[in-house]
Order: sequence, then C-alpha cells, then structure tokens
Amino acid sequence: MSRPRSLRRELALGLSGAIVLLWTVATLSAAYVVRDEMDETFDSALQETAERLLPLALSDGTDDTAPVPRRIARAGEHGENLTWVVRDAEGTVRLWSPDARAETFAQPVPPGFSTSGRHRFYAVSDLSGRWTLSIAEPLSNRREAVRETLVAFVAPMLLLLPLILALVVWRTRAALARLGDLSREVQGRDETDLRPLATQGLQAELLPLRDAVDRLMARLGRAIAAERGFTANAAHELRTPMAAALAQAQRLIVEAPEALRPRAERLEQELKRLARLAAKLLELSRAEGAAVLAETPLDLAPILEIVVDDARHGPEGLRLRDEIGALEARMDPDAFAILARNLIENALRHGEGAVEVTLGPEGLRVTNGGPALAPDLLARIPQRFARGTTTREGLGLGLAIAAGIARGAGWRLALASPIPGRPDGFEARAIPPQPRIA
Repeated sequence: MSRPRSLRRELALGLSGAIVLLWTVATLSAAYVVRDEMDETFDSALQETAERLLPLALSDGTDDTAPVPRRIARAGEHGENLTWVVRDAEGTVRLWSPDARAETFAQPVPPGFSTSGRHRFYAVSDLSGRWTLSIAEPLSNRREAVRETLVAFVAPMLLLLPLILALVVWRTRAALARLGDLSREVQGRDETDLRPLATQGLQAELLPLRDAVDRLMARLGRAIAAERGFTANAAHELRTPMAAALAQAQRLIVEAPEALRPRAERLEQELKRLARLAAKLLELSRAEGAAVLAETPLDLAPILEIVVDDARHGPEGLRLRDEIGALEARMDPDAFAILARNLIENALRHGEGAVEVTLGPEGLRVTNGGPALAPDLLARIPQRFARGTTTREGLGLGLAIAAGIARGAGWRLALASPIPGRPDGFEARAIPPQPRIA
C-alpha cells in the first residue's frame, strides 16, 4: 500500500514552488526589460558621442594635405571603450581613434545604428556629406552591464529565498496545527467514546468537518444505544418466562411416561441453553457499554480468585491451575469478573489438559492444551457467534464479550495458537495499557 500523502507537505511544496516559479518569471521579465533599457541607454550615449566627436574630428584631423590615414594621439593610459574612424566621401579612412582596429572598421557601415560581429555601430555624416564618422562599441560592454545589474538584483533575492521558503513551511505548519489537533483527538477515541469533539481554535474551513463528525458520532451513539438496549431488555425479559418454562420441563420429566421422558430431557437442555444465551447477551450488553472503567485503580487479584474458585466447583474444575499476583488497574470489578470468567470457561469448554490462569503486571493470561488453530480461524473467533472446529457445546460469545470489555477499558485481547514456545495449545491474554513515560 502506498504511503498516504501529507497535506502539510503538499501545501508547503506547492506554495514554495509557486513562489520560486513566480520569482523566476519575474527575474526573466526583469532581465528582458533591463536589457532593452540598457540598449536604449547605450544607443543614446553612442549617438550623442558620435555627434559630438564629428565636429571635433573635422576641425582637428581632416586636412587634405595630412598623411592618410592619421591616428589621433593617445591622451592618457586608459583604453577606449568606444573606437571610431572618419571616412571621406570615397570611403577612405582619413582619421583613426587611438585604439581603433582595422578589422573592426574593415567595411563602411550604413548611416545610423547597425550591429555586425561583436560590435554595435553608429554612423553620422556632416552637413556637406563629405565626411562620415563611424563609432563602434563592443557588445560585451552591454552584456557585462546587464549581467552586473541582474546580479545586483538577483543576489539579495537568492539570499532571501531560503528564508522565504522557511517562512512558508512555518506558516503552513502553524496554519494546519489545529487540523493536526483535530486529527489526534479523533485518533485518540475508541468506539466507546462518542462524545462531541472538543478541539478549540479551528478555522472556519474546519468547523463543518468537526460538526459533521459530531453529528455522525451522535447518530452512531443513538444506534448503538438502541441496539444495546434491545439486547439487554430482550435478555432480561426472557429470563422469567424461560425460568418458568424450565421449571415446567423439569416437572414434566418427573411426571411424563417413560416414552416421553427423553423428549422432556432434551427440552430441558434447550431451555438451559436459552438461559445461558440470555445471560451471555446481558454480559455482551455490559461489555459493549461504557461502564467498564472504575474511578480509581484497584487490585484485581481478589476478584480473579473468586472467579477461579467458582470455576473449580464446575465439572471441569480439577483442570484449573492458577498463579495469581497483584495487578492494579482501572477496571470495574464486575466487568473484570465477566472478562475472566469468559476466558476461563472458553478454555475449560474447548481446550484439553490443564488450564493455567496467571495474573501479574503484564495482565491476565489463560492457556489450555489442544491442537493449534489455523491463523484465519484465530482471527475470526473473537467475533460474535464465531466458533472454532470444536464439537463441544458453546454459544460463540465468550471471546467476543472478553474482547469488548478489554477494548472498553483500554486493554487489548491478544490470542495466540499455538502457545509461544510450544507446538500446540491456545493462549488468551488481556493486556492492560502501559503507563506513559514522561
């Protein structure tokens, strides 16, 4: 089965991914805008420089008697970012800037702006049209300017991005904290706790969920109460007529002719079985109710001693072996007596050999001999009216009653067959909840 998805993780990753995506789109858009603005700024500077250089160059270096071509003397040690040449009407270069290279200006450039190779050009002519100044700027200057601008813009955002993502995770966790509280409260409930949920501070989106769960638990509570009430009332109301019918059957056994006596005896046995079923249904109703917890912890050893002593007076009582130690737990004495009696009766009725009853800090343990049960049968027998492969008389309610009482008290009923460490037998353990370590 695949691992369930985490709402908190999905929200955090979704928001973080959206922030990163939007930031990336914004950065790329900013890079496009910055590049266009930079191009406009550099083109404007290139044009102004060319228009100012042209009259200066004409007044200084365009004498027809001067050697051709002539290079302007360098005014300092710094290199030129912009290089230029002046051509005459025939396209002959008459004047070079200090760092101008022949390969850069190998061919005349058209008037205005143009791009060729690794340079951006601008050409302008004087009013007479005799002289043309061509100025070149390396495109690497523009790329470097755009890169430095973007680095200045992106670097702080890259430094802030982990903080932003951490804030997203923190805020997502804080916003979903109440949902986690609600989930833990629901998970902490068992089937006997149908009280309304008490989680406070829920957001408006979670209130309908809490109210729907409360309504569902209220309906379940009414349905379960009706079922338990019917079971208890039916079993209780049947006790009196069954007792009267049993008395009549026993009288019939005494008064009936010899030929009818076997039928009267079978009738007596069926009435006794119905009486036991009514008693078990009352116990089942008690097991599935909420009155299985005591207000304070009490020692369960004396209660178990009474149950074991009663069982010893039965027809199978000689098979009982007990080792009863102290165990304090918050379980109602009557509920614990019902639980222990059903486990012991189940072992005596369906098991073979000695039945061992042990009580201690690890809970109540009842074992008996006999063939090992199949795993699917072992998982099914704690259900109502489920029976094993035995042919002995039984109602199929004993383990269901024990499991219901254990569950209602926060205990756990663990069944094992064969007994751990043995090749055969059956073990039933009622395990109390372990104290929490602070």
